[in-house]
Amino acid sequence: MTLIKEDLIRMLSNSTDIEVKLSKNIIQTLLRIIKESLAKGDDVLISGFGQFKIRHKKPRIGRNPKTGVEFKITEREVVTFFPSKVFRNELNE
Repeated sequence: MTLIKEDLIRMLSNSTDIEVKLSKNIIQTLLRIIKESLAKGDDVLISGFGQFKIRHKKPRIGRNPKTGVEFKITEREVVTFFPSKVFRNELNE
């Protein structure tokens, strides 16, 4: 099952005394801050959770595995996530 933004809002509201409207503003603001920071090229580190980084990918030649046709993949920036040791250990317990 995929966890969506509405689930986060509902979970925040249910686990605290915060009303749904305020929970929605908190989640949306947090996500906006993370996106804006990454767009500026800054890394985002959330202690105990992990780090979001921007990685530059160089242009390269790709190949359609079904047809074998080659095509150019342009250079781009991608977001990568690295879980913290604490998070990794909790997942592996």
